[in-house]
Amino acid sequence: MTIAGGNPSTLAAPIGPFRHYTIAPDGHQLVFVSGQVGQDAHGALVEGGCFEQTMQVFRNLDAVLAEVGATPQDVVKLFTIVTGDGSFRDFARARSEVFARWYPNGDFPAHSAFAAAELAAPELLVELEAVIAVPR
Repeated sequence: MTIAGGNPSTLAAPIGPFRHYTIAPDGHQLVFVSGQVGQDAHGALVEGGCFEQTMQVFRNLDAVLAEVGATPQDVVKLFTIVTGDGSFRDFARARSEVFARWYPNGDFPAHSAFAAAELAAPELLVELEAVIAVPR
């Protein structure tokens, strides 16, 4: 699926790799993905900082995509929470690496991100939720 959506001319351009809105096309089922964190398949937190945790988060999202029969092009919305001083820069660097592979033509999904004091456990530095439009 090619992500449909855009950036209204009446709004400022997005300040990052995202669109102001995306549209789930007819014939698709929405899948809401709970917040993914930097734990591997065995529940161990990956070593390193926010960059490494973010890369694991995207590996986890990739596993969910495969499980529901979708691809990154079926993601219509991402929501990210980042904690820690300087962590947002590391998150953005990891996201840039992943997005270069997932969205080489720049057809990004909608995406919101913000910084918080902490997540469910103090060692977690990033959490990412997604909405996927899975073809029926």
